[in-house]
Amino acid sequence: MKQFEHFIDGAFTSGTNGKSFENRQPHDNALIGMVAEGGRAEIDAAVIAARNALHGPWARLSVDDRSDLMRAVADGITRRFDDFVAAEMADTGQPRTMMAHAFIPRGAANFKVFADVVKNVATEAFQTPTPDGAGAINYSIRKPKGVVGVISPWNSPLLLMTWKVAPALACGNTVIVKPSEETPGTATLLGEVMNDVGVPKGVYNVVHGFGPDSAGAYLTEHPGVDAITFTGETRTGTAIMKAAAEGLRDVSFELGGKNSAIVFADADLDQVLEGCMRSVFLNTGQVCLGTERVFVERPLFDRFVATLKERVEKLHPGHPEDKATSFGPLISAEHRDKVLRYYNLAREAGATVVTGGGIPQLPADLAQGHWVEPTVWTGLPDTHAVIQEEVFGPCCHVRPFDSEAEVIALANDTQYGLSTSIWTRDLSRAHRMAGAIDVGITWVNSWFLRDLRTPFGGSKQSGIGREGGVHSLEFYTELRNICIKL
Repeated sequence: MKQFEHFIDGAFTSGTNGKSFENRQPHDNALIGMVAEGGRAEIDAAVIAARNALHGPWARLSVDDRSDLMRAVADGITRRFDDFVAAEMADTGQPRTMMAHAFIPRGAANFKVFADVVKNVATEAFQTPTPDGAGAINYSIRKPKGVVGVISPWNSPLLLMTWKVAPALACGNTVIVKPSEETPGTATLLGEVMNDVGVPKGVYNVVHGFGPDSAGAYLTEHPGVDAITFTGETRTGTAIMKAAAEGLRDVSFELGGKNSAIVFADADLDQVLEGCMRSVFLNTGQVCLGTERVFVERPLFDRFVATLKERVEKLHPGHPEDKATSFGPLISAEHRDKVLRYYNLAREAGATVVTGGGIPQLPADLAQGHWVEPTVWTGLPDTHAVIQEEVFGPCCHVRPFDSEAEVIALANDTQYGLSTSIWTRDLSRAHRMAGAIDVGITWVNSWFLRDLRTPFGGSKQSGIGREGGVHSLEFYTELRNICIKL
C-alpha cells in the first residue's frame, strides 16, 4: 500500500498531526494507499521553506540557468514516463491511451514551453525628454512575485498543476502545491524529479489535504503566500478570493464553464462529430473546456442527433489498462451522485433521453467503480438546471436553432464564459460569431487546439486573469520601472 507524504523543503514527511486519508481507484474503488493530511503546521513549514528559498541558491540563478532546470524537469518527467502514467491512471481511472498520448506529455511540455518563454519575452524601454535637454531612459524589469500557492484540480492533475508551476518557477518564484485530495500521485512524484535534477530545496513544496479547515484553507489564508492560482469550481474560487483579499494578494482563477458548440448546417458533419465526441466525452466529461450545450442548425438537427447517438453507443467503458477502453469512470462516488442527480432532473423534466441516462452494467471487478453512462438529451427548456448549471459529466443537451441572432443569445445565456466551438464552412460567419460569443477562447472547426503562447482564461464567472505565454509572466512576476536620468 502506497504512502503519499508531503514534500517540504526538499524532503518527504508525514507531518506532525498524524492524520491521513484514503486514496482509492475510481474504476474499481480499490485502495491505492494512504495520504498524509496537512494542517496549519505543515503549511507553516512549507511557507518558511519557500520563503527561505527565495533568498538562497535559487535566487542567484540566472534566467538561463532556471530555463535549463525547467528543461531538466521536463526530461525527468519523460524519463519516468511510465511512473507518471501509472500514478495518474490509478488516481483518475482514465484509459492509459489518454494518459500516455495527451495528459502526461503535456505536463512535461509545460516546463519546456515556459523555459523558452521566460528567455524570449521582452520588456519595454522609452527615451524620455527632460527640461534640461539631456533626457532620460525608462526601462522595465521583471521580478518574481514570491511564494505562489497553487491549488490544482483532479480532472487532469499533472497537466493543470504544471500549467501553473512551470511558469511560476521559470519566473523565479517558489511554490506550494495543494493538489486535489482525489489525485495526490503525480504532484508527489514530481517532488522526486525536482530532487533528481537539482532544483534547490524549498522551491517546490507539496502539502496534501482538503479545503475548509485543512491545508487548502490554511494555504490561501497564510500571509506568507504572495499570490494564489487556482483551477476548479466557481464556488471554491469565490472562497479563495475572499481569503486573498487579506493582504491584497493577487489571484488567477480558471473556474467553471457551461460551454457550447454551435453547429451550422454547412459544417462537415464527420469533423463536427469527431470534435463533439471529444469535447463532450473526453475524460468522462470532466474537462473545464468540455461541451455540455450543443446548438445545431435545424436542417442538420435530426441527422446530427441520430449520428451522435450511434457514435456514443460505441464508447467502451473498461479497465484503464485495457486497450479497448475508450471511456473511464467519474472521479468519486460523491461526484457520481452529483452527475446522477442531473440525469434524474432531466428525466423528471421530460427530456428525451437519446442515449444513456443511467449506470452501465460492468464486470464484477469494476462494479464498485464510479461509473455513469455517456448521455445525450434533447427537449429541455432553456431555463432548466441541466442547461444552466455545470454538470461536469459525460453528457450534453442538443437543441435546434434557426438564426445567428438566436444562437448567439442562447450561447450567451449563462453565468459562465469559458469556451465555445463554432462549426461552419463560412469564414465570414465564423468571424462574426466568434466576436459575438462572451467567452475567453473560441475554437472554429476544432476543439482544444491549444497554442501555449496564447492567452487562456475565462470571462464572467469562469475566471479571473489570463495565463499562457507572456500572459503567464504578467501574473507570476512584478513589472518594475527604472528611470535613469542622463
